[in-house]
Amino acid sequence: MHLKSLKVFCDIVHWRSFSRAADENGISQSGASQIVHQIEEELSAQLIDRSKRPLVLTRAGQIFYEGCRRLVTQFERLAEEVRTMHHEALGTVTVASIYSVGLTHMNQAVQQFMRRHPTSKVRLRYEHPDRVLEMVESEVCDFGLVSFPKSTRSLEALMWRSEPMMLVCSPQSRFAAMGSVEIHELSGAKLVGFDMELKIRRETDRVLHGVAAETVIEFDNIETIKRAVEIDVGVSLLPAPTVAREIQMGTLVAVPLADVEFTRPVGIVYRRGRELGRTAQRFMDLLLETDAAPLKHEAAAPIGAGESGLAKSSSSETADAAQ
Repeated sequence: MHLKSLKVFCDIVHWRSFSRAADENGISQSGASQIVHQIEEELSAQLIDRSKRPLVLTRAGQIFYEGCRRLVTQFERLAEEVRTMHHEALGTVTVASIYSVGLTHMNQAVQQFMRRHPTSKVRLRYEHPDRVLEMVESEVCDFGLVSFPKSTRSLEALMWRSEPMMLVCSPQSRFAAMGSVEIHELSGAKLVGFDMELKIRRETDRVLHGVAAETVIEFDNIETIKRAVEIDVGVSLLPAPTVAREIQMGTLVAVPLADVEFTRPVGIVYRRGRELGRTAQRFMDLLLETDAAPLKHEAAAPIGAGESGLAKSSSSETADAAQ
């Protein structure tokens, strides 16, 4: 049984797809299917229930996958260590990120890392926050980027950056010409909000407690919220850096909150007890160079509308990962 076959099996389980795993490993879909069939024959056990979609592991398959995942991860880490012993060449780092963090911040970081280490590779995967945590826990990725990070028994969380929340509206909104807005002035406003299951929605509701504003529509991601605000469905409270491009284009306006301190903490999560490979550690160090902050920190003034940047600090408890 070859290690390559074990990796293909792990990728099939991760993607819940033979075709996706085949593409990842440069083989045909039938080749990936044959690999699993050969493993099952050798073990005399069915590993995948092919009658269900998406694919579901049998009990034997789950046990085998857990062991294979550890073996493949350990081998890849060992291979990277040996490969980079005598020179500065690095291997590959895989990072899972929620969409709003990845799309807004990661491009420049990746370019800077590649300039420093041109032989390295950075693989970014954008996922729902729950999926990011799942990928980190199962060691499918080296570490993840989430908002409202929280350390658990299996995950360690580091604060990465703190983003000021601002009132975001269309240029046609009555709020667009205001230099700042107090929370009570949102009474009567129509809001485009996050789904109730997300931590950022609960924090927003806390800030708006007592304000007679109506949430007219809810979404589970920032990109869709921005599109709704652009067509003036309502206004929203969003992290300032996530709307920098729209502000520059003139499709959205961001108005600072005058009387409340409201930020979105963004952090790095990695599996507790796992030693990161050399490439992953260096990429994490690069991210932390300019944006690291302790989990408890002092507050700074919010940025103004039309600017993009970071509040240096803001005190807040870490909580459930959310967009």
